[in-house]
Amino acid sequence: MSHSTVPRSRAEADDDGTGRTPVASGGATGTGRRAETGKLGLRLRFRRDRALILMTLPAVLLLLVFNYLPILGNIVAFQDYDPYVSDNGIVSMLHSAWVGLENFQQIFADSAFWNAVKNTLVLFFLQLVLFFPIPIALALLINSVLRPRVRAIAQAVLYLPHFFSWVLVISVFQQIFGGAGLLSQLLRQHGYDGLDIMTDPSTFKFLVTAEGVWKDAGWGIIVFLAALASVSPDLYEAAAMDGAGRWRRIWHVTLPALRPVIALLLVLRVGDALTVGFEQILLQRDAVGPGASEVLDTFVWWNGVRNQDFGYAAAAGLIKGVVSLGLVLAANKVAHLMGEQGVYKK
Repeated sequence: MSHSTVPRSRAEADDDGTGRTPVASGGATGTGRRAETGKLGLRLRFRRDRALILMTLPAVLLLLVFNYLPILGNIVAFQDYDPYVSDNGIVSMLHSAWVGLENFQQIFADSAFWNAVKNTLVLFFLQLVLFFPIPIALALLINSVLRPRVRAIAQAVLYLPHFFSWVLVISVFQQIFGGAGLLSQLLRQHGYDGLDIMTDPSTFKFLVTAEGVWKDAGWGIIVFLAALASVSPDLYEAAAMDGAGRWRRIWHVTLPALRPVIALLLVLRVGDALTVGFEQILLQRDAVGPGASEVLDTFVWWNGVRNQDFGYAAAAGLIKGVVSLGLVLAANKVAHLMGEQGVYKK
């Protein structure tokens, strides 16, 4: 019986007649070859992207020097740090007395610390409820404006306060809501008592939130407008053909497009919950007193810079950092459960 001399493919040559290709006894087929290919692929990708890697290297170095190396300074939280031991901060750390967890024990027993925690959380929840939705609403409002010129003017007017310093923002509010401000003068002209909101501890948290809204709400719409620009007009046309009105299109087309961005910014906002504005509150601290205005950032500054108790302040800052990290991880886990990517993928 003669055999065909036509060469067969490698898969046919390896076929044992049962339609299956035999597997090598060493494990999965081609494991060594795939490992070698992976190494080669990494080398090839590095050669392909080396220009981009070199471009980002300075930014990575700056990040390491200014963001990660200072983390080593948290050792001060476990010391009775004395910066006057030496002109070199590292030498001062090496020669400062080690006190272990003593600073943390004092902090947890300090009523001023818990008052700062309470004020910080109250401000966070107020800003989350009253501040966070406003950029979304403004983005939807501007996106609904059909005339490009009107849209550009509205964006410029809303963006402008972001570039004002907090000193200027507080001065503007003082001229309007202060004891000698326009509102107080208007009330006196009509026979009412004057009103000084700027020095009222009971309304201070709402005042701070209002200042933040006026200054940064316009700037916050940039991300949402960028997300809305990526929505295909065909989706709106299809929804309109199905009989959806303006509000239906917003609910079923616009908001689903904004959902990933909203989830990402919400995770970042929760992670930043314990940072509610240092400069803004420090400028108004003396007007309403520390009982109403003290937050964790000003608590750290007051004890570290003003009272020169660096170890105590560093311990408070370390507690804040650890809690903020836990909040980011928890919020990101909730985002994953909701089907969103969050800050990073699963």
